[in-house]
Amino acid sequence: MTYLRLPLLFAAFGAALAVPAQAQEAEDRSSLTIGAGAAYVPSYDGSDDYIAVPVAAARGKVNDFAFWTRGTSLYVDAIPNTDPNGWDIEVGPAVNVNLTRTQRIKDPQVRALGKLDTAIEVGGFVGLGKTGVITSDYDNLSVRVSWMKDVGGAHKSYVITPAIEYMTPLSTTTFVGVGASAEYVGKGYGRYYYDVDAAGSLASGLPVYTGAGDDSGFKKVSMNLIAGHSLSGDLRKGWAVFALGGYQKMLGDYKRAPIVEIAGSSNQWIAAIGIGYTF
Repeated sequence: MTYLRLPLLFAAFGAALAVPAQAQEAEDRSSLTIGAGAAYVPSYDGSDDYIAVPVAAARGKVNDFAFWTRGTSLYVDAIPNTDPNGWDIEVGPAVNVNLTRTQRIKDPQVRALGKLDTAIEVGGFVGLGKTGVITSDYDNLSVRVSWMKDVGGAHKSYVITPAIEYMTPLSTTTFVGVGASAEYVGKGYGRYYYDVDAAGSLASGLPVYTGAGDDSGFKKVSMNLIAGHSLSGDLRKGWAVFALGGYQKMLGDYKRAPIVEIAGSSNQWIAAIGIGYTF
């Protein structure tokens, strides 16, 4: 699993499983699609150093109760999806293991600030999805907002993530999709990951910075493009390959943090390839 939290990448990779999974879900009360691959990503949100990491995702349902992963996050929809018209109201719990700046920090100045603790974020989400929107019975548009709070004693704050995704099959073997999301974080999150105190400044050579922990705010916006192709001739079953690319932009006081403005970059790109199987 990756060494950092990358909502853009994993939302995209998890969404890449949506079309084959939703097509199968339309016919069965239980289903499972799993995927794995490799990605080239920034070493932390705001870094200009890139690392290769493994990625994995899963999506499915058990007796009409859906679940899916987004990298190190797990979402479980507590409302069964049985609407024959394709509407899906989503409400349920969510949990994330936030590994930001816990390992593989390439920049020497940021590395000198020291490794951070793993954050265990627990919360929930609400959303609304519609299958059969524009192009076919299987295209899907969904909007979702999640709220999670660290209960593991790391940043001790919260993360709110609004997201929108649209996926459509071009044929029985090929699909494409687009997605966008943002992250709104609390004071403790900004203070823990992006501020630099006097001791950190002395160790790293970066200037003292307290702007990210002054207030809550939007940390970044992200967007992605996804494409997939079935190797079995049918997106509803068997093997499929995926490719995706994404961009994210750091915002506000987080963009001005020394680990971004001096040691990193506010503009970041992400790419990944993978393979999945629908049962």
